[in-house]
Amino acid sequence: MKKIKLLALCAIVAGFSTSCQKEEIANETQEAALEPTKEQLVSLANLGVNTSDVTIQKLTMLDGTTGNYLVAGDINIPVDGLNKLAELEAVADGNKQYRTTNLVSSGNRNISVIGYTGSGYALTSKMRTALQWAVNNYNALNTSLNFTVSFSASTNADMVVYNNGAAGGGGSAGFPSGGAAYKWIQINQGTDAYSTNVIEHVMTHEMGHCIGFRHTDYQSRQSCGQNTNEGSAGVGAILIPGTPSSDYTDSIMLACFGSNEDGEFSSTDITAINALY
Repeated sequence: MKKIKLLALCAIVAGFSTSCQKEEIANETQEAALEPTKEQLVSLANLGVNTSDVTIQKLTMLDGTTGNYLVAGDINIPVDGLNKLAELEAVADGNKQYRTTNLVSSGNRNISVIGYTGSGYALTSKMRTALQWAVNNYNALNTSLNFTVSFSASTNADMVVYNNGAAGGGGSAGFPSGGAAYKWIQINQGTDAYSTNVIEHVMTHEMGHCIGFRHTDYQSRQSCGQNTNEGSAGVGAILIPGTPSSDYTDSIMLACFGSNEDGEFSSTDITAINALY
């Protein structure tokens, strides 16, 4: 009897161990599936997105929609929408890119913006002021874009800016698709520790992505203290007329920001926006 009990206990222990191993293998498989494929990385590089630190994350937006996104720094691109974005045009001299071919179409350039005030995701008072200043930055330019901003718990707008509660300064957004501006702009809670001018810089930067602008230094990320150059075959640039072909240290579209930003466009930023819109 004792022997039978001992064998039964061994069977239970063996079964438990086997289950743990299967669970670990399943988890490893799931994690592996969330790593970007080589093909996806090539597509991102051809879009002018730095691929040095890309992950796939499941993100849930304020309206409850959930999906897998390729996350590269402050850029979020839906995995199932990657092939819908046009690649950058190549130029012979290899100048860096500044914009994407995915822009906001002429019929979608009256852009409504909501600064979210709903429970759990509300912008702070400083963030709301900074968003108003960012909208003012764009409306002060002589372009075909016109932004209107309001503050509410609604998500019924072309752009919705909200506090994602994350630590650290910064935010994230995406690129236009189907002729419409990207909708969701997430601002990290940690950004509130900076001055209103710095938050204005972050807001203006993320809005820039939503209307089609890439990082000025996407190839090198020199503003982040890096020196990364993708060097992938076929990765070119769309150099906007009147803008420099080298990384411009005061552009609002640099990949990383400092604690002394004034939140205003540089003269080159203004030239670029006027050229496109």
